[in-house]
Amino acid sequence: MSGGPARTAGTSWAEFGRQLRSLRRAAGLTQLQLGLRVGYHHSAVSKLEAGLREPPAGLVSRLDAVLETGGRLAAIVAAPHEVPRRPGRFPADPALFAPLPGADDPGGRETPDPAMWPARLPAEGLVCPLHGTAGCAVPGPGELPGLLGEPGPAGGPGPGWATGTGRGMGTGRGAGTEWGAVSEPGVGRVRATVAEAELLHGLTAVLACLIREAFRYGGRVAAVEGLLRALARWAGEVNSAGRLPYGQLRLGAQYAQVAGRLRMERGQTGVAMAWFGHGLRWADAVQDAPARATLLSDMCTLVRLDGDPSSMLGYAQGIGAVDGRRRWTATLSDLYQARGHALAGDAAQCRRHITLARRGFARLGPRDLLEAPWMAGAEGAMRVDSAIGGALRDLAVATGDRAAARRAVDATARSRAQVPPQMRGARLLLTLRLADSWACAGDPGAAVALASEVLPEAVRSRESMITAELRGLHSRLTGKWADLPEVREYRRRLLDAAK
Repeated sequence: MSGGPARTAGTSWAEFGRQLRSLRRAAGLTQLQLGLRVGYHHSAVSKLEAGLREPPAGLVSRLDAVLETGGRLAAIVAAPHEVPRRPGRFPADPALFAPLPGADDPGGRETPDPAMWPARLPAEGLVCPLHGTAGCAVPGPGELPGLLGEPGPAGGPGPGWATGTGRGMGTGRGAGTEWGAVSEPGVGRVRATVAEAELLHGLTAVLACLIREAFRYGGRVAAVEGLLRALARWAGEVNSAGRLPYGQLRLGAQYAQVAGRLRMERGQTGVAMAWFGHGLRWADAVQDAPARATLLSDMCTLVRLDGDPSSMLGYAQGIGAVDGRRRWTATLSDLYQARGHALAGDAAQCRRHITLARRGFARLGPRDLLEAPWMAGAEGAMRVDSAIGGALRDLAVATGDRAAARRAVDATARSRAQVPPQMRGARLLLTLRLADSWACAGDPGAAVALASEVLPEAVRSRESMITAELRGLHSRLTGKWADLPEVREYRRRLLDAAK
């Protein structure tokens, strides 16, 4: 969900630069020679050695390989950043860590399915919270409960699996000291750093695994939120010890986004917005621009479900303001602005932002696709056509423009044709939207024929976006063509499906 490593403003990379200069000289290489071997200009090597720029994650691994350091440079990047303590001051505002929505729920603590466990990060759009897209390996599913201090999957989930009571989350003395203590010198300090990284890797893998399970277990909301609360408590303890909880906050923003999406799918918009808000604050605390952009996009979706175009446009413009250098965020901003203007009935602005979004999508570069892999290839085209089709359908509803509705049919049909078989929810949603687009275009027969295929599944669904699509389609069909035989048959099938 978010990109490469970043640290708070003012952080010095002087130690990394000193080590790089020492290792380069020991290898007998000039800055020019080293730059040629790792694929960077010698001026970039010079700036790194001077501590003037942040080293990209991919470059760090190449430098370690070329200089045969055994991972020393990566360890410097991975090491938690300590902030000098002043009396009564914390690295981050303590208000970031509480209060959190809801309460700990004893349900939903089943261990993730090992068959869906990722081998490396990124996975499911989730990057390593410490090393970004560097390709970090993750501990196996049987190792994570050991890091948490609880029984493994073979022995059943322990009481701390989803509530954070395992000793691995602590930062104080005693059983939990090795997982985050900042006062332990020497070898213990290295062990603490490695263990903390492993735990963050493992918790990222858990979240990827839960996403791969496609939320098929209702109790997974409890699992995600329980681990999220544990993560927030851990971040608070690290912060109280005088160290910025960088990895914990980055990962917390990712967990908060998934928790908010799960709540949104259930129609619990208030709790969803609360989680998105927490995720946004955590992302801002560590300057995680990609996480901020994707959280704002989910907030756009949430207020759209409430029929609030003004708030949607505000959040959509916020996506574009995240970072003007990132084309993918500009494209995302244009897609959501198009839909916001459609809700408001502004045809000219809707079409303008659709054009800008298509142009931006065609110009996405490797860095964009590294940070937003879901915008690459066929999946990206599917998502863009889906958003454009939704905007044009909304515009047709607001203005009665049947030409816009026919364009919505084309865009939505293209998107639906590219949906992979495993994305059943997306296919169901797009089928209902396509049917509604046909209704807006003045063809109730085509709308009923499409909708009839999925009515039982749509009625059973608890996802708020699918419910909203079905409600809109129903109002269009029964409001204009209630007396048509095919619409009466549609209503009969809808009643049967509801039983």
